Amino acid sequence: MEDFDDWGLSAEDLDFLEKDAINKLSQKKTSPAIAPCSSSPLVPPQPAINKIPTSRNFEQFPSSTTSVDSCHARVEGSPSRLHVSGENDNNSAVDLQKVSVRLYLHASGAIAAKFPYHTLLVEAFHKIPKASWHGKERVWMFPISSLATAEEVLNQVTGVVVEVQKLDPLVYRALTAATAVPDLRALYDKMPSYIESKLLPFQREGVRFVLQHGGRVLLADEMGLGKTLQAIAFTACVHESWPVLVITPSSLRLHWASMIQQWLNVPAEDILILLSSTGAASRGGFTILRSNVKADISFSGIFNIVSYDAMLKFQNIIMASEFKIVIADESHFLKNAQAKRTSATLPVIQKAQYAVLLSGTPALSRPIELYKQLEALSPDVYKNVHDYGNRYCKGGVFGLYQGASNHEELHSLMKTTVMIRRLKKDVLTELPVKRRQQVFLELSEKDTKQIRALFRELEFVKNSMKASESREELESLKLSQKHLINKIYTDSAEAKVPAVLDYLGTVIEADCKFLVFAHHQPMIDAIHAFLRKKKVGCIRIDGHTASSSRQALVNDFQENDGIKAAVLSIKAAGVGLTLTAASTVIFAELTWTPGDIIQAEDRAHRIGQVSSVNVYYLLAYDTADDIMWDVLQSKLDNVGQVLDGEQKELEVTLNLTGSSPAKHKSTPKNQMLSPGKQKTLDAFVKRCSTAPDTSPKSQRLKF
Repeated sequence: MEDFDDWGLSAEDLDFLEKDAINKLSQKKTSPAIAPCSSSPLVPPQPAINKIPTSRNFEQFPSSTTSVDSCHARVEGSPSRLHVSGENDNNSAVDLQKVSVRLYLHASGAIAAKFPYHTLLVEAFHKIPKASWHGKERVWMFPISSLATAEEVLNQVTGVVVEVQKLDPLVYRALTAATAVPDLRALYDKMPSYIESKLLPFQREGVRFVLQHGGRVLLADEMGLGKTLQAIAFTACVHESWPVLVITPSSLRLHWASMIQQWLNVPAEDILILLSSTGAASRGGFTILRSNVKADISFSGIFNIVSYDAMLKFQNIIMASEFKIVIADESHFLKNAQAKRTSATLPVIQKAQYAVLLSGTPALSRPIELYKQLEALSPDVYKNVHDYGNRYCKGGVFGLYQGASNHEELHSLMKTTVMIRRLKKDVLTELPVKRRQQVFLELSEKDTKQIRALFRELEFVKNSMKASESREELESLKLSQKHLINKIYTDSAEAKVPAVLDYLGTVIEADCKFLVFAHHQPMIDAIHAFLRKKKVGCIRIDGHTASSSRQALVNDFQENDGIKAAVLSIKAAGVGLTLTAASTVIFAELTWTPGDIIQAEDRAHRIGQVSSVNVYYLLAYDTADDIMWDVLQSKLDNVGQVLDGEQKELEVTLNLTGSSPAKHKSTPKNQMLSPGKQKTLDAFVKRCSTAPDTSPKSQRLKF
């Protein structure tokens, strides 16, 4: 609070002001504002304030009053402090003191109130339920549930004019709506114990957050923290509301199917996938719908998986199915308000009782890209793009609402109402040092047709070898077998290229550094060309890279934030390089040598790595992936037998996340595993739909 002396007034000017103010108070009718001054001695009338002698510093006196100390009349010679207002329509009556109170959303999710100290306001805030003083920030804070009471209390303060700067209407709507959603955390106990026990602590917290906010949230954890698993675990808590619709990029449809089957023990035939062709996907035992057929179709699965691109064609059928649970994976696909897939998807999400949006990068560059996702979750709150744009998207030079403003408030608002986001660094102590996961790719029939023909020929050669009685003929058949396997291997690389690039498109949008390993030159060329086309900064190290330039490329990747990807040959770049700037490793292909795989993984998983490393194997049915791991596993077992001591279980079996810790045992040929029951990477090549379900009957979800 400033004193008159701070405004540059002389003692004579100050005395004149005090006498003039006291004179005016004596002429004013009794009011709450002058009650404390009623005992002050009256003085004769003085000249009007506009005739006050001018001091050399008097121009510093404000032309309109702000807040000064409350009115104090001079009693027994003590100086008085009065609030003096300027003339208003020739009326110089003293106004009530004005104190401004600013209400805003605090980062903690509470409502914060900031104002100059005043006894009457402090007394008022003591009346607000759950209000508390935070001395470090010098603000009062209270929960959103106390907001209405706070406004009422401040409105009833007498003796001072309280000017309240209220919350923005959009913020108020969002907070009010958030307090009205049902808290469903009691349903957490319905999650089967065999799922709950596999969740990491922060993943359990994520599921509880979804339940606490009524099952309509944006789960925005960084890539690799298990958003898919948390969403699946949530559906287990509300399985009375099944069936479920999963909307996902096309490259992740089979991945979702295998994850659902693995974690929920849902029979493969109850998982319906909408694909452009049946192809090898039917090998998993899933129910496949053809998206290119004209006949009427029905989404009759317990879990129904469709791509964003299919939403426009099948929106009416999906809307009529009235799914109560909708999961939208990589929800930043809805960032473009003009895109047809956005307009087709939003009504489906809005209609559902529960909607979980998953995205590690919910706003890729600008806050306006969040709007459609927020509108999908809370259409009654985010009902006007201009309200949102004017608040959070100002300042852009590339068009309307292309900038960013009030970004801290937007972040706090989303965290308080609909979003939970954790980074790897936030939960690093809870993460394993290395986690492996398979991603099944969808290949078209035309891409696998030739490979399937080669497989049939290979089967014929194997049968001929068993029946052969001639050593010369046997040697010839062995040579043919080797030639066919190599041909399958090279053709598989070419067949997988489109699906691999499709998957890498989703990784690019995660805006993280990653390593991608491949073996065949056509695959490496295709990946490198794709990244350059997408304008992704990258390095490339393969057999053609000069040894003298490799370290410079490594330094660029390690030190330059603009270099996001490293395209690497498994053979040429699998050893001797330190690429710890990345914590995501992707294998576009497998290799025949198990040591090469482990060495390649350890380009990122080595001394200097400060994060957990996520390894993704991109696999496809009816390709070399179906036959390679038997050889790899056999070699790993042999290595483990000759080494001194026990080799680490993790490296011997290449265990996947959530797999059994038991030592690997080869699976009998007549007892292959479906993709949903895989326990180790060797099961990639041992899958069919006839595997027995070994999970406890008491722990299986009923439907």
